[in-house]
Amino acid sequence: MSEEYLAFYNLGVALAIGLLIGVERGWQDRDAGEGARVAGVRTHGLIGLLGGCCALLAESTGPIALGLGFAALAGVLATVYVVNLRYDQDVGITSLMAGLLTFSLGALAVMGELAIAAASAVVTVLLLSQKPRLHGWINALEKRELHAAIKLLLISVVLLPVLPDKGYGPWQALNPYVIWWMVVLIASLSFVGYFAIRIGGTRRGMLFTGLFGGLASSTALTLHFSRLSRINRQLDPVLAVGILFACGTMFGRMLLVSSMLNHRLFELLLLPAALMSLIVYLPAAFYWFRQRDPSSGLGSPLANPLELKTAVLFGLLLALVMLLGRALKAGFGESGLIALAAASGVADVDAITLSLARMSAEDLVPGTAAMGIIVAAAANSLAKAVMATLVGGIRIGLMVGIPLLVAALGGVVFAGFWA
Repeated sequence: MSEEYLAFYNLGVALAIGLLIGVERGWQDRDAGEGARVAGVRTHGLIGLLGGCCALLAESTGPIALGLGFAALAGVLATVYVVNLRYDQDVGITSLMAGLLTFSLGALAVMGELAIAAASAVVTVLLLSQKPRLHGWINALEKRELHAAIKLLLISVVLLPVLPDKGYGPWQALNPYVIWWMVVLIASLSFVGYFAIRIGGTRRGMLFTGLFGGLASSTALTLHFSRLSRINRQLDPVLAVGILFACGTMFGRMLLVSSMLNHRLFELLLLPAALMSLIVYLPAAFYWFRQRDPSSGLGSPLANPLELKTAVLFGLLLALVMLLGRALKAGFGESGLIALAAASGVADVDAITLSLARMSAEDLVPGTAAMGIIVAAAANSLAKAVMATLVGGIRIGLMVGIPLLVAALGGVVFAGFWA
């Protein structure tokens, strides 16, 4: 492709970007009279083309041409805005920002970043078109919800990246990054669950939260939902559905993770994992359909969008279990692999699943690895049954504990014959 043809092509993309944004701006201001809006379809198209031409000119004269073009456009748009204000026509600053962004994206296209410019233009149009919905969300947002979102960003975006990702203490068992990541995960589950229940209602919200919790951390979700049971006993059936749904999803995630590292484990784990999931899903379905009107007489199950204190306490508990797990490994060695799997599974299934799957691809017998993974899942299920009983009480403990106990025993016995 010749340089001249490439320049024309890039200028065409810059023009198309301006027209795309101009269509959205023109449609938003379609009821405004002639001259009452800052820029429409034609103007945005020309702005995009102007940005492209300035970028093309900057290739021979230097970046000063691009800067002067941007400054001149900003001055023109600001002047039009001020003039409209004199006639009490507040067109808003969004149109001004859209014009400046159109210029920048047009220049970016001519500079060769076509994919970035085009994708940014589409995202810009999507954002501009969602004004009513975004304003509706902001108006519906409560002060405590906004503060909870800021706290979640603080502990995840600000604090988590600066923590060291290496082991400390005896056997280097305590990893600050991993432990705080679990704290962030639990807090995020609390946050997502709050809005899932608020948007979808108690019944559907619990189900969706259970699904995402099973994909992330069924242990964290069990702890969180068990604590909610203490707040409102009427929520026990739907909370049990969420816990069991998350626990059943965990078995599928375990199968997927291990099979990605060693495909031979898929056939060894498929039937035991399917059996354990079925045993857990059936009572969840029973509780789900039995709860005909779960919203009757129930208030909001979550008073606080971010259960940070509970998350920190769970982080401390996780650190203790990690330390005990390393101590057990040091005492038994590799010969105690199944015991190690059981001890590790109490706190987390993923870590031992990944370790055994990697080992089975090298020098460990796949049948032994599969048995260890099932034992870890069974130990984790029993731990969640105990956790639900201790934290949530006898009622929810029985509702989720019996299915988890049967699933753990059934999975281990079946895996013993199958593997």
